[in-house]
Amino acid sequence: MLTITIHDQTTTGQNTNDLTLDFLTENITVRELIRSRVYQEVQDYNRQQPEHFRGLVQPTDAETTLNGYKVKTKRQIDWKPQFEKACEAFAANRILILIDDHQAAALDEQITLRHDTHVNFLKLVPLVGG
Repeated sequence: MLTITIHDQTTTGQNTNDLTLDFLTENITVRELIRSRVYQEVQDYNRQQPEHFRGLVQPTDAETTLNGYKVKTKRQIDWKPQFEKACEAFAANRILILIDDHQAAALDEQITLRHDTHVNFLKLVPLVGG
């Protein structure tokens, strides 16, 4: 089993969240990385039911706050729609994934994990003008 820590970062390099994931194999796809990440963060939320969901994408019926996403009524979050939204966001370049010094380019891209692999997720925010 291989354990890695993934980091959520802002575009300025500020770390906003860390999550530890376990993998049975060192060769995975970017899609599997996203699936593992989303599944773990949703399971953690569902077990603990904190006030804010600190996940990759915003759940339905949640509002954005400084501390994450505030779910309006306490409930269990389904990981599958979260995973689908995350894959769509990655495909639309709203989420970048950096693996060591390489930017992941496609969901089916193969990556090899090591115990010292650095994985960073960056959520891009559209600029508002006018």
